[in-house]
Amino acid sequence: QVQLVESGGGLVQAGGSLRLSCAASGRTFSSYAMGWFRQAPGKEREFVAAISWSGGSTYYADSVKGRFTISRDNAKNTVYLQMNSLKPEDTAVYYCAARRYEVTTTRDGMDYWGKGTLVTVSS
Repeated sequence: QVQLVESGGGLVQAGGSLRLSCAASGRTFSSYAMGWFRQAPGKEREFVAAISWSGGSTYYADSVKGRFTISRDNAKNTVYLQMNSLKPEDTAVYYCAARRYEVTTTRDGMDYWGKGTLVTVSS
């Protein structure tokens, strides 16, 4: 069982930056691939970024490529999402998710989810 707790959300102006963190419980964090997803009001939850268990491979949605960076610190059981050049359309609840071993970019492929953190980007 893995418990995930997101933090770092908030209100930011367009063009600004935020860094989200996701703290994971358990001693096997390094065996989990991690991902970030987001859900805007009235829309389905969508993939944002993912990282392999080792951190050696990363994947991004086209909408955030070049602006967002996913990283992890296995010693701290934490995964991060650095978000730069934020746009109003990035406004959403951001969720951290984990999958044992294999990285995936699909929502249904994740095994564990956090409760989310709200990011609001004003124009």
